[in-house]
This record gives sequence, C-alpha cells and structure tokens, in this order.
Amino acid sequence: MKLTDALGLVAPRLPHGTRSQRRLQSCYTVADLRGAARRRLPRSVFDYVDGGADQELSLAANPSAFSAYRYSPRLMRDVSNPDTTGTFLGRPAALPLGLAPTGYTRMMHPAGEPAVGRAARAGQIPYVLSTMASTSIEDLARATGDGADSWFQLYVWKDRELTHSMIRRAQNSGYRVLEVAVDTAVSGNRIRDRRNGLTIPPALSLGSLLDIASKPNYWMGMLRGEKLEFANVPSGGSGSGSTIAGISEQFDPSVDWDDLARIREIWEGPMVLKGPLGPQDALHARGLGIDGVHLSNHGGRQLDRTLAPVELIAPVRAAVGEEFGLFVDSGIRHGSDIATAIALGADAAFVGRPYLWALAAGGEAGVGHLIGMLSAEFTRTLQLLGVRSVHELRALGPELLNRQNTAATGPVRRTASNT
Repeated sequence: MKLTDALGLVAPRLPHGTRSQRRLQSCYTVADLRGAARRRLPRSVFDYVDGGADQELSLAANPSAFSAYRYSPRLMRDVSNPDTTGTFLGRPAALPLGLAPTGYTRMMHPAGEPAVGRAARAGQIPYVLSTMASTSIEDLARATGDGADSWFQLYVWKDRELTHSMIRRAQNSGYRVLEVAVDTAVSGNRIRDRRNGLTIPPALSLGSLLDIASKPNYWMGMLRGEKLEFANVPSGGSGSGSTIAGISEQFDPSVDWDDLARIREIWEGPMVLKGPLGPQDALHARGLGIDGVHLSNHGGRQLDRTLAPVELIAPVRAAVGEEFGLFVDSGIRHGSDIATAIALGADAAFVGRPYLWALAAGGEAGVGHLIGMLSAEFTRTLQLLGVRSVHELRALGPELLNRQNTAATGPVRRTASNT
C-alpha cells in the first residue's frame, strides 16, 4: 500500500458542537457515560449514585450475573428489519426498556426529573417517578405533557394518609401505572454516603466540601437551579441523620399484604410490586389482583448479598404464567443485557444508574444519547441472534441462552406454569 493510499484511509474526527455535545460524542458505552459523570460530579455526589449497601457484594454481582449468560444464535434468517417494540402492561413502547425510579435526581443535574421524563417520552419508553424525587408529581406531569407513559413509584409510609394522598395525586395527574416498592422496611446501610457525610441533615466532611469546591461547573449549575428538596414529601416528613438515599423515618417495617390490598382498592389502573420478589411472593401478588412484579434488589442499595434479580426471572415466570407482567432491573449495562432478560422470560427491563450517569454527563440530551445507545445495541443483538422480534426472542429464549460454566446443564429451562 502506498503512503497516499494509507492517508486516504484516515478521516480525522474533529470535535464540534457545544462542550456537552462533544462530551457525549466520545461516549460509546455506558461505562463511558459513567466516566464522564465521574469527572463532572463531586466525589460525594458520584458515590451517592455509584454506591451500594454494606460490602457492596450485590452491587458487583448484579452486572456479573448478566455477563454469565452466553448465546447460541440461530443463523441464516432474514433479520433486515427486526421489530424492537416492547409491551408494558398492555401499552406498546419503542423498546422493551424503561427508566427506573431514582431519588434526588436533580442532584445529578439541575434539569432533573423533567429532563429524564422528556427524554423517555421522546424515546417512546416509560419513566417511573420516585416518591423521593426532587420534582413533584404534578410538575413532572406538566413537564412531560401528553404522550408520556408515566409511572409513579410509591413507598408505603407510616403515615398512611400521606401515602394515600400521593396515590390520589398520581391518579389525578394522569400517571398510568402505580409501582409500590416493597424492599424498604428500613433504609439500607450505605457506607459511602456515611463516610462522605451525605446525610439528612448534611454533615459533609472537609474532604467532601473541598471536592465540591473543586467542581465549579457543578455547584454553579446547582446555584442557578431550583431549590433541591424532596418535592413529594411535606416539610418535616423525613427524619434526620439517615442517609440521603433512604432519608425517611417514615419507612415502615410493619407493611404487609393487607396494606397492599388496600392500595390495590384505591388505585384504579395497573399496579406493580417492585423488589427482590421470589415465585411465592409473585403468586401472592397475582392473587391480590396486582398486575405485575418488577424484580429488583434496588441496585444493591438495600439488603446486600441478595440474589441478582436476573436469576429470579425464569422461576418467577414459571410460577405466574406467561400473561403476568414481569420486569427487571439491577445490573443492566448493555443492550444485550436487555435481550438476556427478555429471553429468560421478562417483558422488559429498566435502568437506573446508567441514565443518572447520562444525565450528569449531558442533561436531557445525555439521557436521549443513552436510550439511543441501548436501542442500537439491542437491535444489533437481535440481528446477530437471528431473531426478528421481541416476541420471538421471548419464545426462543431457552434455545438461545446458556449459562457460562454450566454447559453440562444444557440450555436455560423456562416452562410455563399451570397455576
């Protein structure tokens, strides 16, 4: 090859656009978005997003559990136009992907929850607003407008009237699905937050204060933004001295199935339970008229050493049958993880930390960038698997998946239950 020929292969990529746009142009993976967020956020804020409970064993195990699955593709099939449409409790979405509830989102970027909600609406996927959001139920509904598939995630407080009032507010604001978190009898023990002093009230260490001061773009943005607060919790409704990720003395360890039955009576639309629910709990939920479960260990932020939620998909699906709603989060970092979840029997997957990293890296455009990235990865995975639709992926899942280091057991088994 001549030098001139070699030079002809070189196409220099010159940066263009705003600083935020240039930052996103260099983010090709979720790990890239995490790195960009780490560079922009103070250490205490990044740790709030990045950390888990106690020894952080579940935090590390969640993505590793997805990585343990290997594919056996079906080749020589026409996959020129795969159908990536997912379904969330009867409503179609562009992808079998949703954005999970996260607390205090505006701490990552002043645009906060409205930016996430608008990006989800543009991507035609659901977004779940947290009780612990920094934007109110009503304000998010106004910000996202018509066409958004908005869900509300509820904590059952000791103050049941406060709990029921939030249900009514979500109903009146047009939220379609109520998702009740059932893994917060008490707050998880998040060591990073305690070390950094990210508590209520704040008790920031000198190191945390100096680190915040070293990120002028961050704190200047926060100063220009609205007051940072838990917008759905009345003043005085939270305790002091607990971690900011689990702020409330209102968490109630006495919550039981009778409380959920009462909520099922109040809420008029689809209802989902969120937590590390096994087959028996999922069956109990179905018996109460609850429409689905969202398998989650809170991203490793509540009880450490819990089983990775991806491992619960097949046994829960076998117990509840094919028509019951089944969603999963905790550890999804690539479009192929979404494909794995569907192949195991889930209807769709949710992400939390990845969109917070994306928001910190580039605001609303960053969240849109993440959705586009995961969409491209998921579509490519379908094509390389020889699968033409999400429906076909779920039907063929047991033939397509194998667990690493368990070759002797053969394909993953998933059978429908008669119950």
